[in-house]
Amino acid sequence: MAKLKVLYAEGDQEILASQAASLGKAGHQVQQALGRKGVEAALPKGSFDLVVLGGTLSRNERHHLVYVVKKANADTKVLVLHTDGTRHPYVDACVDTGSDTEHVLARIDSMHLAAPAAKAAGAGR
Repeated sequence: MAKLKVLYAEGDQEILASQAASLGKAGHQVQQALGRKGVEAALPKGSFDLVVLGGTLSRNERHHLVYVVKKANADTKVLVLHTDGTRHPYVDACVDTGSDTEHVLARIDSMHLAAPAAKAAGAGR
């Protein structure tokens, strides 16, 4: 698994710290963002491979922040932790809120592996 630069956002500080630590233990470089303002402040200061919008963000924040991320860098992937993420046209992947860390990491791996294949297919046109 390739290591990614991840911006992890939650609305709850304790969950943010715990989940970000789990992603860090998996070898990813993780920056934490608390709430909508935290994400909006972090995006202009860094380049991220992936932004994870956690389940403790409000539904409105999870919806709005996807646009903010894609506006900052259209190539940044967005993973949303909630059950209705596939309804949003700019969400790259979603995971049910109750999923354990292993499922989240597996989803990140599948997103990362799919990206080079899609890019290569597009280059062959």
